[in-house]
Amino acid sequence: MTARLRWPIALATLLGLGAAVWAMGSVGFSALADAALHIGVGGFLAFCAASVLLSAILGAAWWASMPGEPLRLLPLFGWARMVREGANDLLPFSQIGGLVVGGRTLTAAGLAAPRVYAAMVVDLTTEMASQVAFTLFGVATLGSLLVDGGRHGVAPLAWVGVGVSIAVTAAFILLQRPMLRLAGTLATKLLPDSALSMDRLHAELAGIYARKGAVALSFALNLAGWLYAAALAAMVLAMIGSPIALWRIAALESLIFALRGAAFVIPGAIGVQEAGYVLLGPLIGLDPEAAVALSLIKRARDVAIGLPALLVWQARELGIRRVTV
Repeated sequence: MTARLRWPIALATLLGLGAAVWAMGSVGFSALADAALHIGVGGFLAFCAASVLLSAILGAAWWASMPGEPLRLLPLFGWARMVREGANDLLPFSQIGGLVVGGRTLTAAGLAAPRVYAAMVVDLTTEMASQVAFTLFGVATLGSLLVDGGRHGVAPLAWVGVGVSIAVTAAFILLQRPMLRLAGTLATKLLPDSALSMDRLHAELAGIYARKGAVALSFALNLAGWLYAAALAAMVLAMIGSPIALWRIAALESLIFALRGAAFVIPGAIGVQEAGYVLLGPLIGLDPEAAVALSLIKRARDVAIGLPALLVWQARELGIRRVTV
């Protein structure tokens, strides 16, 4: 990462940390401690275990983006997605680095690098397209709530989230060849043994898009992942004593994910997620205390799953490099 980019990202991260502190302070730390006591160790472990299935669903979407790979490789793709998310949430180079780490997990298992990274671009495209559908669902279901009780002023915020999601998805679809080039460059710099041929990458991408059924399956599985993530949030709220109807929490989560996507340069969208919960949670009848508690519990889950995954990945990488030296 160049110095020109490093400082803006560092500044954005500091602003995000400030927003997170503001969100926690606005609801009170004692209220957050009460929520943590409500979920307990057993509840938190159950939440983490249920979250592993989310990695499996998203891994299956990635697998579907690489048509022709045997079904027995599904666990490998689920593991690669778990490592990828761990890097996204915990490492300072955020989303792009997570993609390279996830791709390396598959290439280290023997899958061809051009095919892996081409499928990653397809998977990202279907993931973003399914997020647009999910966000539009959220705005539609919140429509009546946005106009009730003099809340008209919140409607523009929701539509901004939709607009950002659509714009990012459209840009990604139009700029897939530059994205392939970026993936190849980053893979070469971060993992020197991952040299990629651009011609081969473009050929693989065209071959995947010719399999429309596989692309549609990837879209459907990514959409299922968004919906399951909302169900996990509903699970947490029920455990901390603030149950919310699933359709309401799905609507809220769709907008939170849109905000996180817009803040992709900030590692883990720290602060953006917490502030979003405080500002948008009341729209569905969620107390700010429960909203911030939900955000922090999700953060703790990300660390509990992502950190061990990254440590295991690093240990395997060191083992692979020793063998090849």
